Amino acid sequence: MGRKVRAKATATVSNLNCGFDILGLAIREPYDFVELEMTDSGVVEIAGIKGCDSLSHDPEKNVVGVVLNAMIRKSGTKAGLRAFIEKGITPGSGIGSSAASSAAAAFAANDLMGRIFSPKELVTFAMEGEQLASGTAHADNVAPALLGGITLIRSYEPLDIVQVNVPPELFCVVIHPDMEIKTSTARAILDKHITLTTAVKQWGNVGGLIAGLFSEDYDLIGRSLTDHVAEPKRSALIPGFHELKKTAIQHGALGAGISGSGPAVFALCRGELSAKTVISGMRAFMETLGIKYNAYLSPVNREGATIC
Repeated sequence: MGRKVRAKATATVSNLNCGFDILGLAIREPYDFVELEMTDSGVVEIAGIKGCDSLSHDPEKNVVGVVLNAMIRKSGTKAGLRAFIEKGITPGSGIGSSAASSAAAAFAANDLMGRIFSPKELVTFAMEGEQLASGTAHADNVAPALLGGITLIRSYEPLDIVQVNVPPELFCVVIHPDMEIKTSTARAILDKHITLTTAVKQWGNVGGLIAGLFSEDYDLIGRSLTDHVAEPKRSALIPGFHELKKTAIQHGALGAGISGSGPAVFALCRGELSAKTVISGMRAFMETLGIKYNAYLSPVNREGATIC
């Protein structure tokens, strides 16, 4: 009792346009941190939260508490866990805020428990946090946050996660406007049914993107970064989205789109020099909107959650 461990998990870009709820990649920053202390209380406590005043200290209403309670139940331990959360990722940003906290909590708890759970089981626990945050237990953010790289959720029942090849020159640019879009809101506006024609186009792009990533065909990656399902609805929630996307492509991006539920917008690029040109152009456009924003440029983060 009294042993402490601190873990971090990074921001993620999910969907990658065509892969709604099934594709995601990890970037290098920002991070969420979760420090855990094992106690003899037998319960989960949220003892402190830094970086966000809106999160609940009630473990039943906080993604970290939900994840930890699920792990305690599964492990059968009689010990308790006291959590200290440090938010580096703004909730409602579209770059996996709840996923990073959930992933860091699961990774830290597993370390304290003697690493009794597999990486796949940790994803399952982290999905409990996503269920609380968005109403849906999706894994397209928590899987890359935990495992690093680019992940494909081939199936949810049963959960089947595939690590996708990361082309060596693939870089990601993210622009996060200073506004919040709740994932539950962004999901609610989506059509519940799509036409077969739309589905066929979307399936073709998913297949093309996966093929492009494995063959390291950057042109194919770019041609496949088209979303016929979520973007037509969600783009209306993001001021200047279409112009920002167009700016990214005009400056050399392979493709661009909405990161997760938004409002963050991402662009994939070939090489760091191209990414720097793209982020410069996107920054210049954001300045014309008069909206505060954060910008990130990163290769794909292959590391995943870590003890720090």
